[in-house]
Amino acid sequence: MKKILISLLLIISPVLLHAADFKEGKDYKAITTQGADSGDKIEVLEFFWYGCPHCYFFEPHIIAWKKSKPANVVFIRVPAIFRPDWEIQARTYYALLNMGVIEDLHGKIFTAIHKDKQRLNKKGLLVDFVERNGVDRDKFLSEYSSFAVDGMVRKAKKMLKPYQIQGVPTVAVNGKYITSGSMAGSHDNMIKVLDYLIEKESK
Repeated sequence: MKKILISLLLIISPVLLHAADFKEGKDYKAITTQGADSGDKIEVLEFFWYGCPHCYFFEPHIIAWKKSKPANVVFIRVPAIFRPDWEIQARTYYALLNMGVIEDLHGKIFTAIHKDKQRLNKKGLLVDFVERNGVDRDKFLSEYSSFAVDGMVRKAKKMLKPYQIQGVPTVAVNGKYITSGSMAGSHDNMIKVLDYLIEKESK
């Protein structure tokens, strides 16, 4: 039993030491927002853009993290809209979300753009793409231009300033902290900082 305990300590100690090394202002940043919208749950937001190669390479990390995230954590993606032309892909994301097919199409859009080198930066190109991937064209177009998607896009635009989003991917925890690849140093470290901040919020 003693040997087992020692072995566990040897495994755990470096993890705890590494977590203790995370510094506010370096690995993550404290922010002031109006707070999270997820009630008693800890809210994790990922700000992304389909055209961003860093977001594409971060996606496998966030997928793996989602599979083992704590039960008290709610994960929400937020399309970043820094320019008017980015709204096309943001509307596409929210339309597919409302149609209940985003989990099937989200990764496919990233792959099409960054691996297959498809240009999906125009509405017509995206409509054709989602139709080829089994989405009803007319239903998608209706949702794309819906009042619900209008509201979601407006909200996404308004979130950039209070969350101090300067680039993507950026992850926000409970409306209190943000981290990014440039802060954490790598996508792996982004996940480690994310877990550290979730633990910090859970206490």
